[in-house]
This record gives sequence, C-alpha cells and structure tokens, in this order.
Amino acid sequence: MGKIGSRAFALLPDRALVPLKRDGVEPVAELERMRETGAVHRIPVPFGLRVWLVTGQDEAKNVLSDTGAFSNDYARLGAAVGRLEQSPGGLGFADPPDHTRLRKLLTPEFTMRRLSRLVPRIDAIVTERLDAMEAADGPVDLVQEFALPVPSLTICELLGVPYEDRDRFQELAAARFDLFGGAGQALGAISESLSYMEEIVRRERRSPGDGLIGSIIRQHGDAVSDVELAGLADGVLTGGFDTTASMLALGAIVLLKDDAARAAMRDDDAAAAPLVEELLRHLSVVQVAFPRFARHPLTVGDQRIEEGDVVVVSLSAANREEVSAFDAGRPASQHLAFGYGAHRCVGAELARLELRAAYPALLRRFPNLRLADERPAFRTASIVHGVESLLVHTR
Repeated sequence: MGKIGSRAFALLPDRALVPLKRDGVEPVAELERMRETGAVHRIPVPFGLRVWLVTGQDEAKNVLSDTGAFSNDYARLGAAVGRLEQSPGGLGFADPPDHTRLRKLLTPEFTMRRLSRLVPRIDAIVTERLDAMEAADGPVDLVQEFALPVPSLTICELLGVPYEDRDRFQELAAARFDLFGGAGQALGAISESLSYMEEIVRRERRSPGDGLIGSIIRQHGDAVSDVELAGLADGVLTGGFDTTASMLALGAIVLLKDDAARAAMRDDDAAAAPLVEELLRHLSVVQVAFPRFARHPLTVGDQRIEEGDVVVVSLSAANREEVSAFDAGRPASQHLAFGYGAHRCVGAELARLELRAAYPALLRRFPNLRLADERPAFRTASIVHGVESLLVHTR
C-alpha cells in the first residue's frame, strides 16, 4: 500500500474527521450525538482499514489500559499507512516490555518532588512574558507572547536543548498533528525532529549538561541508545509545549467568557487547582489517543473488534460523558485529558504546574484582559486542538 497523502485525507468522509473537528472550543455536534448513541463506532476509512472510534469513558479506559489486547507498535501503523522510513520513537509507539524500560528512564525526572525545583523558574518565565505583554502597544497575541513561550522555555531548559530553535520545533509539532497535511507531512516532521534530537544526544554524550538528556546519559550511559533517547526527548519536547500552549490559549478563551471562573482563578488560590482540572477535562486539547491495534478478536462495548483493527479513543468525547458543559464549581475529578494506563502522559504534573502558575498570574496582571477577536481562527482538524493566534487587549 502506498503512503496516504494530503489528497487522500481530503477525500475522507466527514464522519471520519469528526473526532478531530471542533465548533470553537466545543466538540462538533456529531461527536456528541455519537457518544450519546453508543460507546464504540465504526469509522468509514477508504484505505482498506477497519477503524473504530471509542467515545464511552469506561470503554476508553479499558482500551487505553489493556496492553495485552491492544498494541501501540509503530510497525503496525507503518503497515497501515505505508512504509515508515524511521521509527517515530518515544513512548507513544512502544509496547511493553520496551515501553516499561523506556518509561522508567523518564519517570524519576517527572515526579512532583523533582519538578518542584522548577517552580521558581516557571514563575520567573511567566513574569518575564507578562512584562513583555505589558510593554506592548495595542492588542497582543496571547499565543505568540505568552501561551507558546511559557511552556517552550520551560521544556527547553528541562531537556537542555537550545531555545533558539523553538520556531522550528513549533512548525514540526504543528505539522505532525495536522492530518490535512497528510501522513507524509506528519511522518516527515517526525523524522526531521528525531534527526535533530539525535544530534543533541550525540553532543550530550560528549559533554552531558544539566538537563534531562544529560541526566539520563550520566545515570544510564550506553544502556539507552542514541535513537531511544532521541525518541524520548522528542516526545517530551513536542508533547510538552504544543499541548500546554494550546491549553493556555483555549483556557484563556473559556475564562474570559466566564466571569465566575475568571474571578475564582484570579482571586482564590485554593480554586486554581480544581479549575485547571475542569479546564483540562472540558477542553481535552489532545483530542484522540495514539491509535491502538487489536492483537486478537475481542468485544469492546457492543462491537466485535477483529485482529488488526485500528481502535482510536476520543478523549474529548469520553471526558464529556458525565457532564459536557464547563462548570467552574465542579470538584476536581478523574479525567482522560492526559490519557490513561501505561501510556498516560509522563509530563502531566509538569503541565499542571505550568497551568496553575500561568492562569492566575495572567489574570492578576491584566484585570481588564479581554478578547480583541471574538472569533479566532481555530485549527481545522488536528490531533491537538488550538489556535494559532489569539489577540487580546490588556488594558
């Protein structure tokens, strides 16, 4: 089978793109209807694939946590969309025991105890970006001046990679998540990003720095290969700034349209954490989890899944099964915004730290903050939902 290009994606039935589309910050009505009528749905895909979309929360948890029944192996994806010239690497496309071994390299670096040392630096970065916004004349682009730089600076310092390359990272991240560019564009972006990371890893081998890459090299040496470490670092980098940047921008839109939530986030320190969790649940910026491939025939919900079938979990649909609307007073509850099971996002706690620092500081610095454009340009169909620009008035 040849590679699936942008023209093929353009020919996909609308129903196949439903999990990747939004009506502003809200899922499209069709996804809501699908969730209400069943937990598992066959998605029409004209490439000889059998693809299922999981919208129910219990079924989503079962699929995401059952590594015995479902595989994340990239080779299966390669067989589905055409030859992969290079493994995507990282945790998202690995199965146990490799996944377990690789995740153990990262887990110690992402405990709350380790991450707490970053809090002063995160606060300083937030303050620096707010100062820059305050000094600007006229409307300010919240994405370019705040939402992107805060997580980009944080993750670059954490990893030990040059912040000067952030523009290219952002372009590559957008390309790998935008399915209208086709599988060729996405895989090309992954390949370029991995090649860059391998250069960084080789440099760190010669002289390990203070970042995460250097730390893993000092602790584990040759027990982790350059390719494996590059894949891990690439996953942390691309997953660590685009998703958080999207959360900051979309969360700002929600907060600026909800006076009660805005006031609570700004004035009540105790309210910040549960409000962040509610924003994470409600927005679910990572719209779908990595595709799973059935290892053997089984039943999910009321649907029969055959060996080799592709199973995609709609995180945004599953997160809205109990309640769809944003509720500023809702107690913090478990959600699937960071995934579930063995493949749950390793950087979840870092994202929480950044969001809890950034939202209150933004609203306190600019009490009159308001949208300059009530209809920003949202991404059309992307695995990570967001906006490329968000103009705001700070005065």
